[in-house]
Amino acid sequence: MPRIAWLRLARLLVCAAWPGAAAAQEIEPRAFSNTPVGVNFLAGGYAFTRGGLSTDPDLPLTDPRLRTSSAVFGYARALDVFGLSAKFDAALPLTWLNGTANRAGVPVERAVDGFGDARLRLSVNFFGAPAVTLSEFPAYRQDLILGGSFQVSVPTGQYDPTRLINLGTNRWFFRPGLGASKALGRLILELVGEATFFTENADFFGGHRRTQAPVFALQGHAIYSFSRGIWGSLDATGFTGGRSTVDGVANDDRQQNWRIGATLAVPLDARFSVKLYASHGVFARTGNNYDLVGVALQYRWGGGLP
Repeated sequence: MPRIAWLRLARLLVCAAWPGAAAAQEIEPRAFSNTPVGVNFLAGGYAFTRGGLSTDPDLPLTDPRLRTSSAVFGYARALDVFGLSAKFDAALPLTWLNGTANRAGVPVERAVDGFGDARLRLSVNFFGAPAVTLSEFPAYRQDLILGGSFQVSVPTGQYDPTRLINLGTNRWFFRPGLGASKALGRLILELVGEATFFTENADFFGGHRRTQAPVFALQGHAIYSFSRGIWGSLDATGFTGGRSTVDGVANDDRQQNWRIGATLAVPLDARFSVKLYASHGVFARTGNNYDLVGVALQYRWGGGLP
């Protein structure tokens, strides 16, 4: 394949999206890009957060001063779904958490490590991104892509009902989403809307039952392609909702948060790439606010890659 085609392919494939370490407030560019059918991605990364709680945003805590270090393992595969480009991805974080917060004015402290909740997702581009093979990819040019996704969080993470702060949430969530991606030369503008619906946690702190209203999120990205397959992105997300209820009593914890971030992705060769990313909480009504920095290394194979 000509060098320019490999650079275009590397730019598209570098660090394909998979669920991040701070999943409560995800900022994820290029979630609806086109990818040659049959290509697989294996990713490993590290993310560090400091500040507010990022594992379960509707807990009755104030003034959180928590730090997490997470190793994130992910797998993704590009699919052909009735002639449309699609992708399946899965991720599992391994997290170390420590810090303090206040509950009803009383300080609490926690140090814990273990696996978080696993994530599974299927995304399909239903307009502007037909399924293509690796040999067909050099002729593809993005204009407008419209797509949809459906993500599930599986309660596999560490959970202790005698503790307020855990790595797992002891409940499922289901997250449908719609996205649009428009190419303007080297610049790509993306907009993604999502809604997250939660099942009940029937074994909440102290043996209580907790439910949570849906959380509605909107994220936008301005992605610029540089030379040699490198791309960078300026990112922002806002979300609202998620008021929780414990034993039928509603809490005053509706979320209304905003975050900004940036991403830089660099292909190392035809199979390896690295991604650097960071985000910062701009506003958080519930006190769930934190800073995040991370790095990920990705390996790709299959689909005709040499």
